[in-house]
Amino acid sequence: MLTNIPTWTTDRVELLKSHFEAGLTCREIAASIGVSRNAVIGKLSRLQLTRGPAPAEPRPTKAARERSRKSIPRLQYRILQAVYENAQPLQEEPIASDQRCSLLELSNERCRWPINTPGAEDFCFCGNTPVEGMPYCSGHTRLAYRPGSRQRVARG
Repeated sequence: MLTNIPTWTTDRVELLKSHFEAGLTCREIAASIGVSRNAVIGKLSRLQLTRGPAPAEPRPTKAARERSRKSIPRLQYRILQAVYENAQPLQEEPIASDQRCSLLELSNERCRWPINTPGAEDFCFCGNTPVEGMPYCSGHTRLAYRPGSRQRVARG
């Protein structure tokens, strides 16, 4: 049958105090006494033995980060503004898609405006040269990004 042997005998407590006064770490004290590091920390706390705050080294100041290039939304706004300034009045005639392509032929250098209904036999993409920084050619960009379109939708 196991008997209750106290972990903290008077000898161990005196040893703990002397090691603590000597400046040993809790890990070193635990190894020399034969208890866990957490047991040492708990006993030091109960005995209200604390060390002063560790001398803090001043943190090195970080160099100010340079701002990265303009954010994408601002860049796209400027591109759209340029497209609308140079735009001709929107006409009802269809936009000429001379370089139609399939999904497998689609790349960043081709307009991604879908033509016809997905799943139809003649479904394809516009394929014209897109406006720089946009996914569509200038004609389809004017259709996709109409100024004030949110207000029109909200009004119904």
